[in-house]
Amino acid sequence: MNKVYGSAAEALDGLLQDGMLIAAGGFGLCGIPELLIDAIVDSGVKDLTVASNNCGVDGFGLGKLLDTKQIKKMMSSYVGENAEFMRQFLAGELELEFNPQGTLAERMRAAGCGIPGFYTKTGVGTVVAEGKEHKDFDGETYILERGIFADLSIVKAWKADATGNLVFRKTARNFNPPAAMCGRVCVVEVEEIVPTGSLDPDSIHLPGIYVHRLVQGQHEKRIEQRTTRKKETA
Repeated sequence: MNKVYGSAAEALDGLLQDGMLIAAGGFGLCGIPELLIDAIVDSGVKDLTVASNNCGVDGFGLGKLLDTKQIKKMMSSYVGENAEFMRQFLAGELELEFNPQGTLAERMRAAGCGIPGFYTKTGVGTVVAEGKEHKDFDGETYILERGIFADLSIVKAWKADATGNLVFRKTARNFNPPAAMCGRVCVVEVEEIVPTGSLDPDSIHLPGIYVHRLVQGQHEKRIEQRTTRKKETA
């Protein structure tokens, strides 16, 4: 089975539909599947629910899908750095399901392992717990969180072989592995596709069993925030 496609649009062909749930990897602007996001923008698909740590920034990453009003609901743990996100949410144009960061990652990972739900103490007594089942274990209260079973996962990796074994570079190994695991179909963009068998098995971060389609491309590596100090005079 050939997993390698010539472009992001080709890799997503036949997978997109209005109202679907998409899990997206990335953290801030690190390790985001920008080529696949651009292809989703171009497709015109709408009423999307997107599970991702954050929603890019204004005009880049998932922020592009906010600009085009293609996202109906976000499932996120961080909503800063994006003025359009704030505007749409406060105006009632965008739904938000807020998740603690570790809970969001575990909801994705759990679904990838076939686990429909789990109990956690995180969020007990806060707005996060509203409407969720509460249960006591050994005198402590926990809330039930459901696994996120996405229709599609979009992920960014550093290297892959043709069978889909993935290696992530440094902190880009953030939400990408659990996001890849929880999708019914997983599409991955990579910087380099290497011959099958050339990756050290002990260095593979996610096995190809989770990956259905691959696309290689050039990426814009933005720095989200840069802080510098003035050069001291001698």
